[in-house]
Amino acid sequence: VQLQASGGGLVQAGGSLRLSCASSGRTFSKLSMGWFRQAPGKEREFVASIAWDPSSGYYAASVKGRFTISRDNAKNTMYLQMNSLKPEDTAVYYCAARYGNYYLLAREEEYAMWGQGTLVTVSS
Repeated sequence: VQLQASGGGLVQAGGSLRLSCASSGRTFSKLSMGWFRQAPGKEREFVASIAWDPSSGYYAASVKGRFTISRDNAKNTMYLQMNSLKPEDTAVYYCAARYGNYYLLAREEEYAMWGQGTLVTVSS
């Protein structure tokens, strides 16, 4: 399985972006997935995760209420809708996945597959 993240860009504070993570193969519905981010000079951190159930999102406190994780199994794609963006959301965003149905996967070592990052820059 290969993961391809896209949708990053430059946006003003208060704006919105939607990231996508497309998966190759035919087993997407059996993947639990997540988003992480890494800001300049900082360690990579958990953002959100989703299990097989499309309504099963779990969020870091810093993004809860502003970001929404979702998935479309028919399109083999996971999304991260980011609203009310802040300059501190500026980071490279990575998608990740592992087989199995897990409702909370917040640690990097819990994921087996990673996509390349997509850069999100929020200007003040």
